[in-house]
Amino acid sequence: MNRMFRKIAALAAPAAAALMLFAAVASAHVTVSPAQSSTGAWETYTLKVPSEKDIATVRIDLRIPAGAEFKQYEATPGWEVTVEGNKVSWIAKEGGIQAGQFQRFYFTAKNPDTAGDIAWDAYQHYADGSLVQWSGEAGSESPHSITAIAEASGSADGGHGHGAADKASNDTMTMDEHQAIVDNEGASTGTSPMLYITLGISLVSFLLAAVALLRGKKE
Repeated sequence: MNRMFRKIAALAAPAAAALMLFAAVASAHVTVSPAQSSTGAWETYTLKVPSEKDIATVRIDLRIPAGAEFKQYEATPGWEVTVEGNKVSWIAKEGGIQAGQFQRFYFTAKNPDTAGDIAWDAYQHYADGSLVQWSGEAGSESPHSITAIAEASGSADGGHGHGAADKASNDTMTMDEHQAIVDNEGASTGTSPMLYITLGISLVSFLLAAVALLRGKKE
């Protein structure tokens, strides 16, 4: 019996390893959240940058989508920010984002006045000079983030609402607002359907292998 269980475990190990590898890759994208906002809103966005390689990320360039307007950013210790037209760059002054780490950057942009999807193209620079372009379509190896801009309902401030994650009246962000952004990011970032598909395939493969092994033992 123990020998049979060892054989089943040996068959399941490759599938489990492949699943964990896929999950790690699928969750390591550069992202901009929230995934939904409203027309004309001054939305506080979160740019999340993980380092996928064994070396540090030292710069991230973000292209502001057409129709949106970059307004302001929150200072991040150890990082310099430059704005050139529709390109906003965060440049590490020290070690950058090390392997196995991620960094969040916060900025405010005014959404387009018309409803529709806007795409955030990001360009990740590593310490060895390599570049990863997060500008592909959904389903590609390096997709850009999409924010769906919906038509805003009437508001008391004449259409100058500030979106889900508001800035405080003194243009600084409180800890409660930070937590609201993090919570909103977690709620708006769904799990890729491919992860569930891969999990299902792995489980089916394991069950088929186990059934074949048991049949062979009986014969």
